[in-house]
Amino acid sequence: MFILLRRVLKLALLALCASALGLARADPAPIRIAMIESLSGPFANTGEAVLRNLSWAMERVNAAGGVKLAASSNRLLLERYDSKGQNEEALSALKAAIDDGARFVVQGNSSSTAAVLIDAINKHNEREPDKRVLFLNYSAVDPILTNEKCSFWHFRFDAHADMRMRALMSVLKDDRALKSVYLIGQDYSFGHAVAREARRQLALLRPDVQVVGEELHPMGRVKDFLPYAAKIKASGAQAVITGNFGNDLSLLVKAAKEVGFEGRFYTFYGNALGAPAAMGDAGIGKVLAVADWLPNVPGAASEAFYRSFRQRFPKSADDYVHLRMQLMVAALVQAIEQAGSTEAFPVARALEQARVTMAAQTGSMRASDHQFQQPLVVGVMERQGEPGVKFDVEGSGYGFRVVKALSSAEAELPGSCKMQRPVQ
Repeated sequence: MFILLRRVLKLALLALCASALGLARADPAPIRIAMIESLSGPFANTGEAVLRNLSWAMERVNAAGGVKLAASSNRLLLERYDSKGQNEEALSALKAAIDDGARFVVQGNSSSTAAVLIDAINKHNEREPDKRVLFLNYSAVDPILTNEKCSFWHFRFDAHADMRMRALMSVLKDDRALKSVYLIGQDYSFGHAVAREARRQLALLRPDVQVVGEELHPMGRVKDFLPYAAKIKASGAQAVITGNFGNDLSLLVKAAKEVGFEGRFYTFYGNALGAPAAMGDAGIGKVLAVADWLPNVPGAASEAFYRSFRQRFPKSADDYVHLRMQLMVAALVQAIEQAGSTEAFPVARALEQARVTMAAQTGSMRASDHQFQQPLVVGVMERQGEPGVKFDVEGSGYGFRVVKALSSAEAELPGSCKMQRPVQ
């Protein structure tokens, strides 16, 4: 009787183990992706907007069966870490993410934060080769990040500031009535890069245009831009060139409207996060923005992509979609599947060769510096319903009509990266 009972218990235990093994195979460990971004403070809106984009991209991957590896299909798991807009907090978040098991880190809404993350990840990967991490950057556009500071472990999926400036200048150079501009930006690496490149390209393309003022202001700390707007108007500038984003942009354009400035705004990010609503009718025909994609890009595939996002996030306040973030996730999935691994080194080698297409737009990674190459467009703000403006922005009643489209080849610029590549 005792022997029989032991056999029954043994069979029950084996069945339980088999069941547990089956569950493990059915639900393997997720692939953790850590988003390190401002989710509180003055730029919380930018972080939350990114979170929606990345969540949507990963939801679609998971709905299609996840990431296909040899022995399993793994879902993507996006985990958020609040940098609070501070580099030290971002470094603490990076450590926490690695300790939590993340091997892929995404960030973008600050070039200075991206720079310290690159340095930290370089050191970590050298110190702990069994826990290497890849850094995917969707918005930090200081050119130095894929030039002097280029890293094998860092990949940028946004066009850098010089590429974006080239796109803006392709429109500005044809405005023969323009004779004076004002440069204003945030006082950190990216703001300096924008001002420097604006001066350089103006000298090359429009030496007749005078820079009548240049201003750098504290990032995220100015609540009243009226003094800055008054300076711009008093300078006699006919246009403003700015890389400002988030509240620093929307408050600036609102102040410009209040002081009666009537010039054009050549912006990197004037097409979202409150800027169109802040400008109102004063922005019609005057606010230009450069992007990898805009909702009013012609074509059925582009329209279907945008409608799909709005179906997922129907609130007007959530209307902030970036095709490059979707392409970034698609490229990562492609690289993991081609590498057959989630280890950083083989995934990085595969990611160097990534080429992905979505909404009829194709982008590819340049292996020499890990700078993504993709088309760029410039749009001008118009009232919704005007020709070329089927869709507005954030329920504002204003959208952006595409006035210039650059192919990947036209947007591409040479790099100066001298990448140090690990043997393995």
